[in-house]
Amino acid sequence: MSESNSDLQRKIVSATDLKSVVRTMKAMAAANINQYENAVLSLDDYYRTVQLGLVAYFLNTDKSDYPTTDKVSKPSDHKTQIGIIVIGSDQGLVGQFNDILVDFLNSKRKDFGAAQVIWTAGERIQSLLEGVNAPLGKQFSLPNSIESITSFVSEILLEIEHQQKTNQLKEVYLFFNRTLDKPNYAPCFQRILPIDQKWKHEFVSLPWPNQCLPQLLVNNTLTISTLIKEYIFTSLFKGCIESLASENASRLIAMQRAEKNIEELQEQMQKTFNKLRQSAIDEELSDLVNGFEALSPSAE
Repeated sequence: MSESNSDLQRKIVSATDLKSVVRTMKAMAAANINQYENAVLSLDDYYRTVQLGLVAYFLNTDKSDYPTTDKVSKPSDHKTQIGIIVIGSDQGLVGQFNDILVDFLNSKRKDFGAAQVIWTAGERIQSLLEGVNAPLGKQFSLPNSIESITSFVSEILLEIEHQQKTNQLKEVYLFFNRTLDKPNYAPCFQRILPIDQKWKHEFVSLPWPNQCLPQLLVNNTLTISTLIKEYIFTSLFKGCIESLASENASRLIAMQRAEKNIEELQEQMQKTFNKLRQSAIDEELSDLVNGFEALSPSAE
């Protein structure tokens, strides 16, 4: 009986230590969520400004013009390869964060054709995609702070530019988890390239927000070139930040679930421990009473 009590007491202590670790990770995830969600809100305003800039450009130019920049090229019937960028996580304890994204990616890949190359950011998502024999390409280092996202996006843009010059890259898609109401997320994807009529139609169809129509005051070519560069860079930057915020939201959800399970286990073990301890006390009292009665004069 005493040995069982000792084992149970040791398990209760271990559960208390584990709960302390889980609470620390939950606090860190909650702090990181605020940091990345504030960044997402700040970037939303700039992203909206870039979009309005593109709308203003198309309102002031011939709608049949085709926008081009030195970073992108017109789509070609000879190009058939689809580039897919997937942003996952480096660390574990994030629940179904990577699994949900891989399932979503596999459901969409069926519509992209056979020639695909997948670039990954995050060791966990890389290992999951290796398990399903996906056509993997370059692996990028996932940023661990807002300050390192700029270099991450620049590295992706250089790889896209390199692939466009040396391969038959036709389109580029970005897959990531997007933040929803606190704390939750959902997988999504965005078409990054090419800059074609389909892309242009999305902006032409957008209404201008007020009655004061915009005018272009600088060179048209320079304006559209700058706006498209900013649009592509901001799209990748925003996707990365939303993925990092979603990763911490998923970790927070996982830690909340773990904390609840630990508390339930602690309660169950404590009840069992108290019951065993009470049984041991009752047994000792019973032995004392029996011994007293055996030694008392009346027993003789």
